[in-house]
Order: sequence, then C-alpha cells, then structure tokens
Amino acid sequence: MPFAQLVIGPPGSGKSTYCNGMHQFMSAIGRKCSIVNLDPANEKTTYPCALDVRELITLEEVMDEEGLGPNGGIMYALEELEGNMEWLEGGLSRLGQDYVLFDCPGQVELFTHHASLRNIFLKIQKLGYRLVVIHLVDSHYCADPSKYISVLLLCLRSMLQLDLPHINVLSKIDLLNQYGPLAFNLDFYTEVQDLTHMLPLLEEDPRLKKYAKLNEAIVDLVDSFGLVSFETLAVEDKLSMTHMLQAVDRAGGYAFGEAEGAGDSVWALAMRGGWGVGMSAQDIQERWIDNREEYDEFERKQMEEQAAKAKAEAEADEFM
Repeated sequence: MPFAQLVIGPPGSGKSTYCNGMHQFMSAIGRKCSIVNLDPANEKTTYPCALDVRELITLEEVMDEEGLGPNGGIMYALEELEGNMEWLEGGLSRLGQDYVLFDCPGQVELFTHHASLRNIFLKIQKLGYRLVVIHLVDSHYCADPSKYISVLLLCLRSMLQLDLPHINVLSKIDLLNQYGPLAFNLDFYTEVQDLTHMLPLLEEDPRLKKYAKLNEAIVDLVDSFGLVSFETLAVEDKLSMTHMLQAVDRAGGYAFGEAEGAGDSVWALAMRGGWGVGMSAQDIQERWIDNREEYDEFERKQMEEQAAKAKAEAEADEFM
C-alpha cells in the first residue's frame, strides 16, 4: 500500500519548496519518493518531477482557448483532470510503491469549496494510497491577530471540505522573527489555545472594533470545533524536517508499518541516533524566535569544526 502527501496552501506559502525539501530529505534517509505536480500553472518546478499535469493541460492553453482568467483557468484545468483520471492513474501506476508528494495549486477555493480537487483526492485514495493533507500557511500571520483568525477559518474549512487526515503547518518559521514580537508565546498559536485572549487585540484595530460581536462569534466557532492546531516548519533545518516527517508518518499510518520496499533503514538508524527527539513549541520558539542569532552562530561553528575534521582526516589518509 503506497503512501502520499497532498500539499496544499495559499500562493507563496512554500508548497513547491516543501516538496523539493521533503524529496531531498526522504532521499537522504533512503525512502523512495516521487513528486507529482498537479498545478497547471507551475511551469518551472524546482524539483525532479515524475509526473506533471502540464503534460495533460496547461493554464496558458485554457486561458487562450476558453477566454478565462487565471483563477477560472485553474479550476477549469482541475475539472479536466478530474474527467481524465485515467491519465493520472496510468502515471501513478508507473511509480510503483514510491512515496508520492502531490504539489497542488494554490487557489484556496480549490480546497475550501470547489469539488474537483476533493474528487481527485478521493479517486487517488481508491487506488490504495494512504493520504495525508499537508496544509501550509505562512507563519508570519501569527504576528497579525486578524490574519491569524482568517488562517484558522481557512484551515478549518479545508479540513471539513477534504475530510482526510490533515496536518496544518506554519511554514517559514525561521523567518517569523522578522515580523516583530508575538503577542503570546508560540504554543498559543500552534495549539490554538483559548482564543478569547485575542479579542482585546482585535479591538485595538480601529477597523475591527465595530465587528466585536462578529469576532466573538468567529472565535467561539473555531474553539467549539477544536480541530485546528499547527506543526511548524523550517525546510532547511534537519531537526525541523525530521519532526515534520514523524508527524506525517503518524497521521498517515506509515509509522505503524512502512511500505514494502521503501528502504527506510537509514531512517530507523537516524531515529535511534537521536534525530527522533521531539521538538516542543518552547524549543522551536527558543531556536527560531528568541535566540536565533546565537543558535545560527553555534551551528556555523559546528559545521566549520566538522569540515576541518573531515579535511584533516582526508589529508591523513593521503599520507598512509
């Protein structure tokens, strides 16, 4: 039974970067992985693409032939893909038992209320894939109370629409400190704790003060569902990617029985070697928000020492 991640999120949230980084990470731990591009507008992929929807249909063709704009063109293209699932099924069959990353379009209506993407996911599931939705949103929204509430609504709606195992992710956590101090500790945002604490902050904005009752209703709605929480991600950080993959493996069931032929011996050794130590929200805040410069300097010195050691060992080998 093959496994797959369905990578969604608004434009610019880091979907393609995530797919590229996760592909490299999986390759490093010995897990066979392929990437499928489902975005008909993504003409310059930064990763090795095993299957590309643009071989079937492109956004430019739709806009020229149907006279549609970019958003309408994307939805039309996904409807075409839904109607030509034999093309996708044939391509996936050639990937065998590879772990698959699906890089999806960024138009939010596709995963909030338009049916085609959901129908495509369900058909992929019927092929035997164990699916996990990875919903990326920019972490800097935490620095703006109104935008953070909007992100919560987006994530909740996506979870209800897609009805699959779902992980919401605050991406680019390594850049969050550039957007000013947070009103609360990071765990408030990742665990989506009592949101009534945000109401005074919303009322401080003159534009939102008159919507106090609406804000209270929205906060109560999100709290009453109790579904939304977040992982964090810094794609270029090994520990962050390790933590992310562990969360995905648990959500999709991979952790309880890896796919046949996945080649995860390196991953198992890495877990025993200490990579699997969990990262709490407090750890992440200290690393990326409170003391980033100190940690960056420490890691830089570590890398220099390792490079010097490797060079010395190589030179010693030459004289032997």
